[in-house]
Amino acid sequence: MTPEQLVRDHTVYSCVMGSRAFGLATAASDTDRRGVYVAPTPLFWAFDKPPTHVEGPAEEQFSWELERFCELALRANPNILECLHSPLVEQVDDTGRELLALRDAFLSRRAHATFTGYALSQRKKLEADVRQYGAPRWKHAMHLVRLMTSCRDLVRTGTLTIEVGPPRPPLAVKRGEVPWPEVEAWMTGLAEETTKAATRSPLPQEPDGARVADFLFQVRRESALQPYPYDEVVQRVVSGGGVGQ
Repeated sequence: MTPEQLVRDHTVYSCVMGSRAFGLATAASDTDRRGVYVAPTPLFWAFDKPPTHVEGPAEEQFSWELERFCELALRANPNILECLHSPLVEQVDDTGRELLALRDAFLSRRAHATFTGYALSQRKKLEADVRQYGAPRWKHAMHLVRLMTSCRDLVRTGTLTIEVGPPRPPLAVKRGEVPWPEVEAWMTGLAEETTKAATRSPLPQEPDGARVADFLFQVRRESALQPYPYDEVVQRVVSGGGVGQ
């Protein structure tokens, strides 16, 4: 079974991300697709394990194996958490719906550190561009303002919303209509508001790892009980081969 087959035949959830999910798309915007697949349990019995992620097969498409996806979500990885909250779901089965039902289990105050840490690293890159070229990459500045706003609202309310509603002020940043000093001040204000909100956030201190682990165990067990060419798995174990061999 190739990585492409894992994505094609075992995807449980897929969505559109990027500008289109954020409500910030233009006619020239790409369509970024993200997904989650469940590798059949018997594949893990070979020495060569299934891939934790697959790029493609379509352009701008990236998928994670369920366990890796959950692991990153429990760490409050911003990209992963936002995938679970995309308003543009393209494919979902029963397992995918169970995963979406767990969205609140992944949210915790860890998000404050991960989101702000990522935002700080991206802001440093923008500042370096300003020093070197006299201006930032405005598209990246737009997405950073959007991310920081989403983080502030998550910490304040306990709810992650990634879609920017009207009047969609970050678009003015992308068009270069907001001077860089004003964008900097905007970012600084958002960071201060987020830090202040973190002291009384309704988010739990830690994610509900036990609930997520139980879900993953059930998925693996159900997969193990499904018909599968076990002779093929045994041959891979003996030969040291695995997915894609």
